[in-house]
Amino acid sequence: MTDQTTGQGPTTGHHGAPAVTTGPSRRRLNFTLVSAALFMFFVTWSLSWSLFSIWLTQDIGLSAGRSSLVISANAIGCLITMPVYGYLQDKLGLRKNLLYWVSGLMLLVGPMYIYVYGPLLKTQFALGLLVGAAYLAMAFAVAVATLESYTERLGRFHGFEFGRARMFGSLGWAAATFFAGRLFNIDPRLNFWAASVSAAVFLVLIVSIRVTDGRRSAAVEAAASSVSMADVKSLLRYPAFWGLLLFVIAVTATYNTYDQMFPSYFASLFSTAGEGNRMYSDLNSVQVFLEAGGMALAPFLVNRLGPKKSLLLSGCIMAARIGLSGLVTDPAAISAVKLMHAAELPIMLIAIFKYINLHFESRLSSSIYLVGFQLAAQLGAAVISPLAGIGYDSIGFARTYLLLAGVVALFTALSVLTLRPDAKALSGSALPDPALAAPAGRENASESGEHETLLPAKL
Repeated sequence: MTDQTTGQGPTTGHHGAPAVTTGPSRRRLNFTLVSAALFMFFVTWSLSWSLFSIWLTQDIGLSAGRSSLVISANAIGCLITMPVYGYLQDKLGLRKNLLYWVSGLMLLVGPMYIYVYGPLLKTQFALGLLVGAAYLAMAFAVAVATLESYTERLGRFHGFEFGRARMFGSLGWAAATFFAGRLFNIDPRLNFWAASVSAAVFLVLIVSIRVTDGRRSAAVEAAASSVSMADVKSLLRYPAFWGLLLFVIAVTATYNTYDQMFPSYFASLFSTAGEGNRMYSDLNSVQVFLEAGGMALAPFLVNRLGPKKSLLLSGCIMAARIGLSGLVTDPAAISAVKLMHAAELPIMLIAIFKYINLHFESRLSSSIYLVGFQLAAQLGAAVISPLAGIGYDSIGFARTYLLLAGVVALFTALSVLTLRPDAKALSGSALPDPALAAPAGRENASESGEHETLLPAKL
């Protein structure tokens, strides 16, 4: 009798018993659940973070310089947490233990901001920096990369495009940001309590995800258990890894430093703080809705251009957006500049995962993503953010933006030489990892509208 899921004959497990397989209904359900989980994660994160710099300056009363110190401390917290999360998620494979830990931290977001983090920043600034950096890194800034990495791994297991699921994260951020500015103007605490409620929904969704293909999931578990610290350390010997680090630290981190303080600059262009907060909330919501569409379309562009050219394209968009922010001051014009983020982020995020899968071993994908991309970005931010804060206070936002744009443009040009060419992706001797490759006939081609190579890359 033929297995309708794979088109192959039945498989057997230990002692000759039939192996449990993942049917189309479970695959579709897991896609729906992880997409909904991304939606609720980004709702929670947006409610507590999208107006973070405005919360620091308007509600807590910090200067732009001190706010940059907070952002720098948060980046340092990520530096410490990311290697740990990346290694643990690679060891866990498709198990969700780390996501349960994240869910518990997210549930505490309301009490943490209202009764701990905010009061400490007002009365004991140094302690507030320490507590906030540890909590925000573990609950959100690093957790988002862990969830994205888990989703990408689940997508390779089931055969769906990561971008299709990640699109719902952008929709969640957009939906929450639309209300965040209005709730903030009423009472900032409303955002934080709403975030705790959405975190509870996220936990229910994560619990509901099941991976039931006994034979293939066992292969994933075996590959995950083989991951060691020696494997992670070996990445430092590969030029491809250092080329990726240079791009992320010099380009992406500089851009993220600019983007974190952009809400405060944008709000300052309006006659009242309340009007600026509301306008930024509406604009950010529109931008992220456009970004969600970009997440669905970006795989087609990235597959056509290749990961390296796509990363370079995203760097050019980043440099243009930062530079234009320093040249235009009209609210309508700078609003149009803000919308460029809707094109840059999907291209960069999809390209990063595809670059990793082309040039590195798939069983280390979480470590590479969290260390080679996310940790490197935070390392750059920890250095660049205080320097940018000095610039904001001394020469103003506009001139600082022009300097940052020059840095991004310069290192994007250098990355033409330092990023590994896509043509070299097939060199090496690493063996394929069939456990994470979707079996032939599954929905990879039919659902994503394209044929994506699901074999792992080489080291």
